[in-house]
Order: sequence, then structure tokens, then C-alpha cells
Amino acid sequence: MRLEKASNHDTAQPWAFAVHEGLHSIDPAAWDALLAISDRPTPFMRHAYLAALHDSGSAVARQGWTARFATLHDAQGGLAAACPLYLKTHSYGEYVFDHAWAQAYARHGLNYYPKALIAVPFTPVPGSRLLARDALAREALAHAARDWAAAQGLSSLHLLWGSPQDLAACDAAGFMARHQVQFHWKNQGWTDFDQFLAGLTQEKRKKIRQERRRVHEAGVRFRVSEGCGITDADWDLFYRCYSQTYWEHGNPPYLTRAFFQAMQENMPRDWVLFVAEREGAPIATSLIAFRGDVQATGSQNDAEKVAYGRYWGALERVDCLHFEACYYQPLQWCIAQGVARFEGGAQGEHKMARALLPERCESRHWLAHPRFAEAVDDFLGRERRGVAGYLDDLAARSPLKSGE
Repeated sequence: MRLEKASNHDTAQPWAFAVHEGLHSIDPAAWDALLAISDRPTPFMRHAYLAALHDSGSAVARQGWTARFATLHDAQGGLAAACPLYLKTHSYGEYVFDHAWAQAYARHGLNYYPKALIAVPFTPVPGSRLLARDALAREALAHAARDWAAAQGLSSLHLLWGSPQDLAACDAAGFMARHQVQFHWKNQGWTDFDQFLAGLTQEKRKKIRQERRRVHEAGVRFRVSEGCGITDADWDLFYRCYSQTYWEHGNPPYLTRAFFQAMQENMPRDWVLFVAEREGAPIATSLIAFRGDVQATGSQNDAEKVAYGRYWGALERVDCLHFEACYYQPLQWCIAQGVARFEGGAQGEHKMARALLPERCESRHWLAHPRFAEAVDDFLGRERRGVAGYLDDLAARSPLKSGE
């Protein structure tokens, strides 16, 4: 498919747009080079990460994720832009909820599924999705993906948890804006965990100390393994904890053991594992990702070290163990390593009590049906106003001492 897109200088730029059924037909180095110059790179958009999701059977058609990958090449055959592009038969594993839209379609005898999705499966981490060499190529990719979805007869196209550059490109292509809230921790230059606690209000400081004391008095101690230091046995232990916790909640785990094997082999530097032990026996694990191999060349903020809370699991129940494993141990590690930001994942107002503060995150949506698009646009306008009010309310309840 060819796409002609006029530039800001009114000169026609010929692009070759293609949709691939697999990621292995796209050069990994070229893909990762575009990621490295994006405004908000994360490990989750690396070629190796996305390939592992599909090669391991974690995000595949039988689970409702039919993988497609879009590319845009210039006249010389160079890769100018690329993005993941999934066909979805449900809305699970996205963390931007549109079930009500699907139900509305069904009530009117219309099919909402399959829909198209530009996102990282099971990963609500804000970051670059439309990888491109420049703004012109990024906008061309957004237009081409939208036109492709329309030509395929799909109900809609959604870009989830995008970066500012992604959002601007989608706005130019006529997408609708949706706002949500996540909770992120930002390092204020604290030298250790005690200094971090001293920066909190007395109520929050007392609560955290009480929770940590309960875990310690239960005889639980932690060890930390980083990168290549995470052994085969550690990865096996982690998956045992991770899968058991999913099954205890009545669901199979999203990610297979083969996926984490690929992470160990192809992206070892991007992971940090916290292991909880009692009387020498492991009882829980928490796995965080760390932006190590991906180096941003964009703004100063995006060049900061960033950690991402991702997966956890426990073999035994201990009061407050989840908070210790998923927040306090990672934050203690982040402070020691000089990490600037720790992103705690989607949702969870309870995270504010652990000094993860609210951040507005955005997605973009295009619906093919004009009347439904009009109705959804009206809803999203009201929802955005509600999110703005919610953020104002949360800001008034900051756990930080006044002035920090």
C-alpha cells in the first residue's frame, strides 16, 4: 500500500506502508534504532520483548491477540516508522476499558470486535508506540494505520498509553482523546529510605513503618538479584509465585514461562528481582523492569533512569507482604540506584499512601461509525472533565509534606 502525505513544506513524500503478520520480517536493529530516538522509550517496545510475547504463545490469536506490525519505508527503502498493530476479539489485557462501547454496538446489532490496537499486550506502561524518525513520518504512520483499519472493515483503532509525540500524531489524524490516571513515584533526591520517609506527612510515615514492621516481625527477609545475576533457579521461583497467584484469583497467567525464559536470554539487564524469604525458604517474589539497555536521546526527563513495577506472586500469605515486595523494596532499591521515577502500573489510589503520586496518562481512539464516534466523543469530553477534577482532588491529598 502506498501513502502520499504532504509535508509542512507542501512537498509530496512517497511512503511505502505495509502490515506484517510477524515481527521477524522487520530488522531488529532498525526497529530498536527508532525506539532509541523516540520521546519516551521503554523496554516493552523493544523488538525482543514484543517478539517474545508472540514466540512464547503469550499474546497470540487463540488468546484474542492476532499480531500485526505496521511499517513505513521511505523512497530509498529505509525504515521511517513502525508500530505494533493487533487485531483484538476482546478488550482484556489492555487496561483502557471500552467494554461499554462494545456493549452499545451489540445492542444495535453491530460488531465491535475485531478491533485494531496499537499497544503492548498486558503492559499499561506509558511510552512511545509510533516509532518514527521524525514527526512527519509519525503522523504518516498514524494516518496509514487508521486508513488500513477502515479498509479492513474494523470497528475502530486505539492507541493506548501513548507518548506526547504519539498523541500529537493521532490528533492530526483525527483520533479522539481519552484521559486516565496512574500513580508514579518521583525521586526528590533522597539519599536513603529514612530520608524519603522524613519527606512524608506524619500519618503516611507512620503507616509505612507499621507495615514494614509487620513483615519484619513475621520473620521475612529480602534479597535482591539484578540483571544477569538472576539465576535459572530465581526465574523458576518467580514463575512459580507469579502463576500461583494468578490461579488463586481464578485466572491463568497471561505470560508463559517461555516468555520469561526469553527475557532471561535476550533482555537480562532490564530486570530486577526481589525475593522474600522466611527461615531460609522463599515465599514470594516481585519483578520490576528497569530502563537499562534502551537509552533515550530526547528530552532531559526522558533520559532519566526509570523503573517499572510489573509482576509479583506469593506462595504464602503474610500481612503487608505485597506492599513490602512491590513498593517498599523497589523504592529502596530505586533510591540506592539513583532512579528518577518508579511507575507503579495502572489504577490503584492506594498507591498514594506509598508516595506514588497521580499522573494523567492518555490514549487515542478512532471509531469508523460516525454516529458512535459522535456519542463516544461526547462521553470522552465529560470523562476528561471528570479526570481533571479527580486529579485536583488527589493533589489536595498529597502524602508529601507541604512544599515538597
